[in-house]
Amino acid sequence: MELKLLLTVLLIRSATVAADYIRPPPRKALHLPWHSQPSSYPQQVHISLAGDQHMRVTWITDDNSAPSIVEYGTLPGKYGSVAEGETTSYSYVFYNSGKIHHAVIGPLEHDSVYYYRCGGQGPEFQLRTPPAQLPITFAVAGDLGQTEWTKSTLDHIDQCKYNVHLLPGDLAYADYIQHRWDSFGRLVQPLASARPWMVTQGNHEVESIPLLKDGFVSYNSRWKMPFKESGSNSNLFYSFEVAGAHIIMLGSYADYDEYSEQYRWLKENLSKVDRKRTPWLLVLFHVPWYNSNTAHQGEGADMMAAMEPLLNAASVDLVLAGHVHAYERSKRVYNGRVDPCGSVHITIGDGGNKEGLAHRYINPQPIWSEFREASFGHGELKIVNSTHAFWSWHRNDDDEPVKSDDIWITSLISSGCVDQKRNELRNKLMTP
Repeated sequence: MELKLLLTVLLIRSATVAADYIRPPPRKALHLPWHSQPSSYPQQVHISLAGDQHMRVTWITDDNSAPSIVEYGTLPGKYGSVAEGETTSYSYVFYNSGKIHHAVIGPLEHDSVYYYRCGGQGPEFQLRTPPAQLPITFAVAGDLGQTEWTKSTLDHIDQCKYNVHLLPGDLAYADYIQHRWDSFGRLVQPLASARPWMVTQGNHEVESIPLLKDGFVSYNSRWKMPFKESGSNSNLFYSFEVAGAHIIMLGSYADYDEYSEQYRWLKENLSKVDRKRTPWLLVLFHVPWYNSNTAHQGEGADMMAAMEPLLNAASVDLVLAGHVHAYERSKRVYNGRVDPCGSVHITIGDGGNKEGLAHRYINPQPIWSEFREASFGHGELKIVNSTHAFWSWHRNDDDEPVKSDDIWITSLISSGCVDQKRNELRNKLMTP
């Protein structure tokens, strides 16, 4: 009797604490002044994975004649290797971009520090390559934008000892105003030049103008991902492998029905996954399929109907999405029902965007929904070994990262689900 009373008091107290949490007020957009530099000076430097033991370095110069080279080595100021890259640029109404450079460096040693310089001048940057084997840690934050809350999120991520940043869409919130892409590049450069940022597109990257401008011109020009390396014909969907994880980045705003190129590519990509080499299988896209927030309710339904059977047959462990400006974690779920062989779905569109938080949830809370809260923050995923990973979500609470949700996740390959579904996957992949 006393034990029951104690448990009841603790439950009431914990519920009261959660209900009494007062979120800090919204914060203003950041003002990032441009400091005058020579036109050939590299700016907006960021890196991304580009195939096995290779890294793509991207930067922008205002000088169209600036060389597209990256010098790099394992000692400060001593560059034993040089890689020559490619360049692009774009115009958007009255805006003309600088010269956008992409250079792939490597092969690089795993879990090693390299020093590099872009374009033969400017500051020296330092990066660390991911490990070859588990454990590995990912920082996760979507819908970043450029507000003071964004800066708080980035500061917290910088405190995390992570190897790769995963961003499920909505980067700069430029929304047609192209110089905001430049200010975003300067904002994230300290982090994005030091660890690879792997991103996919959101609705704020579309920026199409009917009859005048195709969609994703700015995004595709600035944030080139390893789509060719993964057999994709579009920068909007691709995959990569790092340590013991195979990670698929899908496009919520690219065609995804069963007759689309993305669907065909996904089937082929899944057929090549080797769960002995990469026991963990993760998928990211922008619009969540499982969402109990009133914001963007049902927007992912069509993509879910087309692609969830493929992901389920392949035993995807974890699905990460953004779009909804709040945090939510599901139980293992498939086809709307709790399923021990389904995926854990996490919505983490709470990086700090200018549109604010999505406060309203559907009640009662669905059975598949495990934890939900409308606060800005970021996630950390540490894959410890082939069977276990630790997920934690860190709320931005008055500029202090407060761990508000965490869970150990067991891989599906260790549960027997993968063997159970191999025939189902084979049948789905063989279907024209």
